[in-house]
Amino acid sequence: MPKATPTASATNRPALRRNQACRPCRKRKLKCDAARPHCGTCVKQWQSLISVPAPPDYAHPAEPQCVYDPVDGLALAPDTNPLEKIRLLEEEVSKLKMQLQEQRNIGPLGPTQQPLRRLSQLRPGSASSSLILESGSQATNVQTTSLPYPKDRIILGHLHDSDPRNNSRSPELYEVRHKSSTDTILEIIYSGWNPDLPERNVLEHYIDVFFKCDPCGPRILHRPSFLAAVRLDPRDSSFPHSAILHAICASASRWSSRNVATLPDGTRRDEFAEFHASKTRQYIDKTMATGQDIFPVVQACILLAWYFYQEGRWVEIWIFAGFQTRVAIPLRLNYPGTFSTHNTTTPGGYLPPPKDLRDLESRRRTWWTTIIFDRIVSVGGWIHAIDERDIGTELPLRGEDFDSEQLMPSNPQDMCTEDVFTTHLPKYTDSFLLLIKAIMMFGRVTDFNVRGNLRAPTAPSKFQDPFELPGFADLDQLVHSDFLENLPSMFKMTGANELPGNHGSVDTDLYMVHVIPHAATITLHNPYLDLTDLNRISTSRCINAARAILSAYFKLSETSLDISRLHPFVTICWYLAAVVQVQVCKHFIEIGDEAREDQVWGEINVLRQAMINYGTRSPIGTRQEKLLQGLMMEIVRLTSQKQPLEVGLPLYPFSHTTLFATPTLPENAQMAPLPNPSTSHSMEYDSPMFVRDSGSLDLYCRPAGNPPPFPPSWSPHELQQPLSPESGLVRWSYRA
Repeated sequence: MPKATPTASATNRPALRRNQACRPCRKRKLKCDAARPHCGTCVKQWQSLISVPAPPDYAHPAEPQCVYDPVDGLALAPDTNPLEKIRLLEEEVSKLKMQLQEQRNIGPLGPTQQPLRRLSQLRPGSASSSLILESGSQATNVQTTSLPYPKDRIILGHLHDSDPRNNSRSPELYEVRHKSSTDTILEIIYSGWNPDLPERNVLEHYIDVFFKCDPCGPRILHRPSFLAAVRLDPRDSSFPHSAILHAICASASRWSSRNVATLPDGTRRDEFAEFHASKTRQYIDKTMATGQDIFPVVQACILLAWYFYQEGRWVEIWIFAGFQTRVAIPLRLNYPGTFSTHNTTTPGGYLPPPKDLRDLESRRRTWWTTIIFDRIVSVGGWIHAIDERDIGTELPLRGEDFDSEQLMPSNPQDMCTEDVFTTHLPKYTDSFLLLIKAIMMFGRVTDFNVRGNLRAPTAPSKFQDPFELPGFADLDQLVHSDFLENLPSMFKMTGANELPGNHGSVDTDLYMVHVIPHAATITLHNPYLDLTDLNRISTSRCINAARAILSAYFKLSETSLDISRLHPFVTICWYLAAVVQVQVCKHFIEIGDEAREDQVWGEINVLRQAMINYGTRSPIGTRQEKLLQGLMMEIVRLTSQKQPLEVGLPLYPFSHTTLFATPTLPENAQMAPLPNPSTSHSMEYDSPMFVRDSGSLDLYCRPAGNPPPFPPSWSPHELQQPLSPESGLVRWSYRA
């Protein structure tokens, strides 16, 4: 068989002489192209090496290890004395300092400083910007001084001076104008401060806002030690990872916004937040390639995932949910103690054993926050990334024990505990732990629906009795009654008048604990909802759950809490309740009952307004309301109401101008922090008549001697009057 003809490149390439190939290729007897500074073979070997994360206490080489022998005709770098090299570098530094001094003597408005000053005004978080804290109870302006400049934005040249602030005589701009930009750059270089981060005092402000306002992310961080670490030198090994700081800036800017633009769909776009979100993603991409700093970067990924969730950016949400759950598995965070000490012959976790109680609890909370995020993302009917049977990690400790670093035995409960949803140990229970259990219970409903649909020959229908399905009755019992009935007394809702006049703060975690079971009930029973059968259990379950969620929102509006401080999952609960109400409204349209149709329209619009109000700060609310409008197209077409999307908006207990308005306080008013989730709160509850299982559509009828929850025909002015105790609304009071 004839041999293949060599290519032109192979025939024209000169043969290597003896010892001209690099030493590694000669040692391994590989082909070498003798390319400088590194041959192609060594480059490929190095790229394959760094594509795999380095083991603990080992670092990959920064470049290919390719060494050549001295060869005649090839210029090699001469050996340099290290001391001589240091002397040359010192002379170069002295020359640069002299040039900087000469540049400083030219004047404050030299050609180099003007572009730098203008860039500082254009950059997100510049000195001329102000921090505006947009809480529900006040607005605080925080003036900042000059901020570090990013290296990639220091560009010399002429910029068009179109900013009128350049002629301002304000003290802030005057100080920036007369401060040498070279001094600022040298301060950044010598201090080790990341130039992409805001200045230290601005960063500390955002961290403070993050811990006070964000309802999701702070759970995974140990606040006392984190605040102490931020005050360390940036070059200290205990200084927080930049990825976490960037993610905090992105999340906290929701309550301290600047450079916010409103998109055509009504949602907001924060330039400052997007800048820091992109920086966080860069660290995530780097860690995916090298495996360096994997645990703090996973924590930053969780914070960024919650940011995307509140933004309602579903594609990024799904990507991040899958990424962080799969990364947590090789870290062995799903093991008791979050570290595997056995079966070490298989590929083990990259994390060493926890150093102390704080490290152990941080791993637990990082794992459980990842898991509940996966459950929340999957409520639409997708399978979970991690099966509940593969979760061996014990539940975390109480928040107060975590913050105080009190030596406590590990929580004896995990997801394998038989009565984990009905037994709550006093020393291992707070509102956040109950929130974890409530979301995991919702996850069981999702598992039941998804697995049933995968294996069922036909889709669920209203003609099917779900209680004949294996496991349905037990799950219904847990979701509908057992979970809420077995809550500890200090977390239950009792009588409304026990503490008259007590208007304590609202524990947002505990609020969600009492709302999520109703949303799970709707998810479980909605496929079997039949509004023509008044005796059907699924029908009464769905209607009761929807109106309980609506009542919870009414009572929340009696407090001064800004609803945008609630967990973003509340918008999904409102949407599920509105879906049931839309079906009820369609039924009343079909049977021609205009009075009760008008009442249900009012309740639908209340939930729509709640989503819109939440969307003023977190776009997920606006996106869910748009999704609901698409679902309402049929009833809008069928109804006889002239303006159905505006009819019957109940304004109890305030007028429209006060219920949905932001209160104005003096400029020096302090921000009211949210309650510590570790501190227990008691919410007291009078079970209204429409929460009891007394029927389905009869709940909208007027029984003899009892008025309906809302009059069948009413105006907003009528509902501005305080409702009577017989109105059936939930009455809560909060006890710290």
